Amino acid sequence: MGPEKTLPAQSHRAKLKPSKLCFKKGKRSRLPKQAEGKMAMAASRGELVYKIYRALTYGLSPLLHLHLHWRKFRGLEHPLRWPERLGRPSLPRPPGLLLWFHAVSLGEGMAAIPVIKCCSQRRPDVNILMTTTTFSAFEVLKNRLPANVIYQFAPIDTPSAMDAFLGYWKPNGIVIMESELWPNLVVGASKCGIGLALLNARLSAKSFRNWSRPVLFPLISLLLSKFSLIVPLSSVQAIHFQLLQATPFSINFSGDLKYAVDEYEPLVKDVGCIKDLQKQLSQKRVWMAASIHRGEEGIMLGVHKGLMQTYPDLVTIVVPRHPQHGKEIAEELQKGGQTVALRSRHEKLIPGTSIYVVDTLGELRQLYKLTPIAVIGGSFFPGLGGHNISEAAAAGCAVLTGHHVGHFSHMVIEMQQLNPLSVMQVSGKLDLEKALGELFSDAKILESRQKAAKEAFNALSSSVVANAWNLLNFHFLRHVFS
Repeated sequence: MGPEKTLPAQSHRAKLKPSKLCFKKGKRSRLPKQAEGKMAMAASRGELVYKIYRALTYGLSPLLHLHLHWRKFRGLEHPLRWPERLGRPSLPRPPGLLLWFHAVSLGEGMAAIPVIKCCSQRRPDVNILMTTTTFSAFEVLKNRLPANVIYQFAPIDTPSAMDAFLGYWKPNGIVIMESELWPNLVVGASKCGIGLALLNARLSAKSFRNWSRPVLFPLISLLLSKFSLIVPLSSVQAIHFQLLQATPFSINFSGDLKYAVDEYEPLVKDVGCIKDLQKQLSQKRVWMAASIHRGEEGIMLGVHKGLMQTYPDLVTIVVPRHPQHGKEIAEELQKGGQTVALRSRHEKLIPGTSIYVVDTLGELRQLYKLTPIAVIGGSFFPGLGGHNISEAAAAGCAVLTGHHVGHFSHMVIEMQQLNPLSVMQVSGKLDLEKALGELFSDAKILESRQKAAKEAFNALSSSVVANAWNLLNFHFLRHVFS
């Protein structure tokens, strides 16, 4: 399955009714009446489930508004711009064509940026609106988007908020990143004649199981039928979408946009800060524990303690998934009598400091350039879903991760198929300590793993943004803007 075998997507202006045609050997033939009846019944069930969902979200709107206020009080929503989450705009809508990109958080937003830049360069006549849900994503992405991109917080999926948002911005098309399949957004856009595309499309194993349940299956089938382009990040994900009755001719492949890390340009202030830290680490043995979740710090710090007995010049860089977790780790270590440098305080690596805790956002890609070894967290306990390993590979790190990598399993498999040395998976503290010890003790082994990771990344990242743009332009934008 690929772009060259895919039929052009239908115009978003066409009314979406159960199809009376099927395709076989390039010819059109009518579906049996029994099949037509089943499709009509499935569509009506989907509409019924959606009406129930819409009624529930309407009824729960007051509670959701209170929840937003509570999140604002806790610092999880923007103190001034939080009303945008209710569909209230803070900027004027420019005249002309408008394309809306939506991503839930930082990782998905960063994956969208190369495509947004490509669209901005090749279609300067199109206004681009970008939305995310989280405050942390806003803090990082606001400085990395092209200057002409409008940035707003995404509305919550209640009828009033979503209808107000769509009514004000009136986008010609919507590009959703990964798995943001909100019913009021999707159905509301379709009813307004707005085209829909899903880039880097994925469903977690849990989401796939939930959507496959008899109660929710009609709803997801209805939602997926509204998309004229679905670009899954792997063949397994493509199968999942087809099993949930996404139309086969809407599915195309471009490669995982999270391989497009070389497309990002570091900010000037970031480069200066990183160079200063690089000087401090120049005479040290360095490894990084990146994107760790709560509980994983015990493994990483235990490994650090064991390695320090053999390598007293060791520095461990700890980068928790959430900045607040970093502050908590530093406080606990300081209570135990250890000297820790905390990045948000601009603390230096003075003699006797062997742990550097990064409690900031948006610097991970640059930090990878400081270390020959990167251990990717979110992967050492069941229930965690892994994190993007391609960022470390792009920086030329030897890449290690746990076995609980979730939807990033396709990335691990793809890289290992190209070169088994590109990614090493370890089981826990003892396994990780042994692996790091071997890398520190043998420069040739370390160099071979660094080279393998970099070469695998280069092979997989080649032309991924161009492929995504070509699919988006040919199968979606030319119909949306016609």
